[in-house]
Amino acid sequence: MLRRRHFLQAGTAATLGGGLALNATRTWAAPAGSGVDTRLLVVFLRGAYDACNVLVPQTSFYAESRPNIAIARPGAGANAALAFDADWALMPALQATLYPRIQAGEVAFVPFAGIDDLSRSHFETQDRVELGLPLPGDRLEPGTPRPDSTQGFLNRLAQELGARLDSDQRVMAFTDRLPTVLQGRRMVANTSLARTGKPATDARQAALLQKMYAGTPLERGVAEGLDTQRQVALEMADEMQQASRNAVSAKGFDLEATRIARLMRDQVRIGFVDVGGWDTHVGQGGATGALAGRIGDLSRGLDTFAREMGPSWRDTVVVVISEFGRTFKENGNRGTDHGHGTAYWVLGGGVRGGVRGEQVALTGPAALNQGRDWPVLNEYRAMFGGLFQRLYGLDAAQLQRVFPGGRPRDLQLV
Repeated sequence: MLRRRHFLQAGTAATLGGGLALNATRTWAAPAGSGVDTRLLVVFLRGAYDACNVLVPQTSFYAESRPNIAIARPGAGANAALAFDADWALMPALQATLYPRIQAGEVAFVPFAGIDDLSRSHFETQDRVELGLPLPGDRLEPGTPRPDSTQGFLNRLAQELGARLDSDQRVMAFTDRLPTVLQGRRMVANTSLARTGKPATDARQAALLQKMYAGTPLERGVAEGLDTQRQVALEMADEMQQASRNAVSAKGFDLEATRIARLMRDQVRIGFVDVGGWDTHVGQGGATGALAGRIGDLSRGLDTFAREMGPSWRDTVVVVISEFGRTFKENGNRGTDHGHGTAYWVLGGGVRGGVRGEQVALTGPAALNQGRDWPVLNEYRAMFGGLFQRLYGLDAAQLQRVFPGGRPRDLQLV
């Protein structure tokens, strides 16, 4: 009864609504394979953003389920959704920012994405996503690496890349504290973009750390991490001075994206940043309002990041994720509650745009998980596994070490 589709055909031109077609002759970037110059940035939207009002289903069931917060169909006047394809439209907050890149085929969306966990707990689900491990009770194939809950999946990825990430091609978290996804055996630097001009570790702490690890296998990694923190602090102090002089606001993701891009362009090859404020239980809004404002800020920052990367944008992939989605139906407070499946964004100069992965037509309650929210048809470890396979040329054994028990699925995102 459910209509499912796969958008996995390589080289097929995606058609946008309104007669606008992506160029079928566009030259796609070949998978990096070695990953030597590939840049990967993961953006985690903490709080579970409402994907359903960003990638908007073009069904009457959507409008009926959201009488106060639904976004009107394309062409229905001011604040209508942006044309995308026959099944989906886009939040109008993307118009002035990412929409031109979407039209150019540099942005893909993977709806019905996420984790099979149904706890609907922010913290529990965030941790599970960042660890990238099987869920409790999952049956593992013989020979599957033993799950290690002390390491996040991006740290395990960096370990597999090994020497391909030398001292000038670093891994960094743009966060106050090292997030779970980057914790593990590989030494990873983190820097708080809010602490402009001040390294996360002062001189006394740095000396103690160097003394503690002197003569151990971690000595070099600690020294490199401390050196990166010092360099970042100096660069940010200089930029803040310039920003104040030119009246550029220090507020929001847009400015952070500029700094992150400069670091990733020149030094960092695997990065992570999280953005909060997506738990919209009350007063979410529709085409305008709280969620639209945040999506506008986010997409502006992503567009800024892409511009700042320059020619390196072609070798860059940005993946925007969230711990889970939200209810299909609005609640009594004109908001949405904790759901299940969500939509991931994948951006980059070599990305194959459009809507990808397995889908179901949202025409009635039978299409929903438990009759209330998007199902998960594109499991996050499978999607990331397929992406890492294409970006870095990882083999089956390496992918199992990154995602124990995972089953990589190539959605041909790049």
